[in-house]
Amino acid sequence: MKINKSFLVLFSVLLLSNSLGAQEGYKPTQENLENRQWFQDAKFGMFVHWGVYSVLGGGGDPGIAEWIMQNKKIPIKQYEKLPSFFNPVDFDAAEWVRMVKDAGMKYITITTKHHDGFAMYDSKISDYNIVDKTPYGKDIIRMLAEECRKQDIKLFFYYSQLDWHHPDYYPRGRTGQGFTGRDESGDWDAYLDYMNGQLTELLTDYGPIGGIWFDGMWDKKDADWKLGTTYQLIHKLQPGALIGSNHHVKPYPGEDFQMFEQDLPGENTTGWQGSHISQLPLEMCLTINGSWGFNLMDQNHKSPKELVHMLVKSAGRNANLLLNVGPMPNGQIQPEHKASLKAMGDWIAENGETIYGTRRGIVAAEDWGVSTQKGKKLYLHILDWDKDVLLVQPFKEKVQSVVFFKDKSKVSHRLDKYGLLLEIPKNKKDGVDTIIEITLK
Repeated sequence: MKINKSFLVLFSVLLLSNSLGAQEGYKPTQENLENRQWFQDAKFGMFVHWGVYSVLGGGGDPGIAEWIMQNKKIPIKQYEKLPSFFNPVDFDAAEWVRMVKDAGMKYITITTKHHDGFAMYDSKISDYNIVDKTPYGKDIIRMLAEECRKQDIKLFFYYSQLDWHHPDYYPRGRTGQGFTGRDESGDWDAYLDYMNGQLTELLTDYGPIGGIWFDGMWDKKDADWKLGTTYQLIHKLQPGALIGSNHHVKPYPGEDFQMFEQDLPGENTTGWQGSHISQLPLEMCLTINGSWGFNLMDQNHKSPKELVHMLVKSAGRNANLLLNVGPMPNGQIQPEHKASLKAMGDWIAENGETIYGTRRGIVAAEDWGVSTQKGKKLYLHILDWDKDVLLVQPFKEKVQSVVFFKDKSKVSHRLDKYGLLLEIPKNKKDGVDTIIEITLK
């Protein structure tokens, strides 16, 4: 491990906080509040899980990708050989960002360090990074940050609080035990200093960023993570940056948005999320197939229709969709995923008005679909309904007009004490999303 002057910046900021818990009394800056609104308006982003684990392609197991070190019990000395095989010569930051824009996405969240402890940027604190340990020898995070600024895409940094590699991540959590070869000793405070030092690098060396996307705290949920110190560090270095944590519990003071993993807010099909939905901006993260990182054997690709439905359902629940791709070890995105993103972009080009800048509509999510709303414009997204009439209830608002969004033709309707009855002829139904635009009085 290399320790250098970057820690001086860290400690000067850490002295500003002596909180051992969350950032109690946190008051977001005006810039932060504006960025929260931007985030809610953006609605759609790309998640990128990429690291040296991609070289193994899941090891032939369709259920394994970025967790291969843990799931295959690979000791550190063996895993440390992987960086010498990681040479993504086909990585093209400009092409990635163009792909994101063409898909209708507004931001990127990328793994700067995953649970394996390997940094995908030029860390000066640790030489276990892409510049010092791979034949590629380039800082892909820097290239991506520069390209995002050129093309007006915001960049968020995923950072794993969990670390299977660092010797001071001790006591061990639920994972990373019994196979890594680490000594059963360590200095927890030294690890937190290391983590905050890397965060300082990311927040001072790569320009303004959208925020920090934390993961892994669930590994040691009862540990003293000293969140107040870490969160104040981030908010001091970049007051506008948003903080979110994938800890699967009610947000802590100091966090600026809440995320849900592989689940729509409130559904909790995974059993991880709990039932609490905060008043913070919301985000759902979803795999485009069945894996977060690159998996050679994972052919469980979601169709463009399924992906559009998840985007619409997220928006109808006041949440963004953060759609994940796992790049191949050569730096390219799988062709199947590029095609799906292009199809989503084509749909958004026609229907984005009903998604961007909207909030959850006054009509609650139902089995047939959801609603989104922008001022007096209410959009009903009918995703799964095979009958010729739909009764929306309750519906007590007065309406000025009801039209099909696609061609602005009138929708035959009746509004009474039972609700809003809509006639939807077969020739007006869309195979993906039949959108009805209601202008409220």
